[in-house]
Amino acid sequence: MRVGHTYTRHFALETRQHELMGVDLGEGTPRRALVLGLVLYLVWTGSLLLLFGLPGRTTFTVYFLPPLITVVYGTQWSRKVDRRWNITYWAIGARYLILGHRPIICGGRRAATRSEWINRRARWGGKAEGLLHAPGGGALERWLGPDEEAPAGAGGPVRLAARPRLYGPDAVVKAHGRKALKRQEGKT
Repeated sequence: MRVGHTYTRHFALETRQHELMGVDLGEGTPRRALVLGLVLYLVWTGSLLLLFGLPGRTTFTVYFLPPLITVVYGTQWSRKVDRRWNITYWAIGARYLILGHRPIICGGRRAATRSEWINRRARWGGKAEGLLHAPGGGALERWLGPDEEAPAGAGGPVRLAARPRLYGPDAVVKAHGRKALKRQEGKT
């Protein structure tokens, strides 16, 4: 059984944090944005601490600024898909470019075979051409795979042999008259 949900921004009620460790935040900051920022900050800073150690005066910006910029711009509503945050839109786009997607066939009744997937080079299109000529483009060339066309799909096109018939009002009146006549004959 499939369940559909419709979410619009009219019903997007979000909780806000008005005070944080004794600091007044004014109208409040959405808690989901705070949690996302905390997680990104911990992952980013933790990985940099493991790789490079404690930050100095000049490298403090590298430790602090990328998660902040990502949260500030990522938690804004997307202009392309108005029900998603920008960070969701970015994540879906990155996933498509890196991992690809599986086409939905017959509403999900049949799983797509590997030959029906779109290869990396076709997904990246012209975006990869500039990167291939940059230093390290050979590794990207191997990762993109061979230069082949997108798969043709599971089969040929389906041909329909339907012949439409148009009925005017006179034919409808005539058919209705026959139906009324049959009803009267059935009653007698």
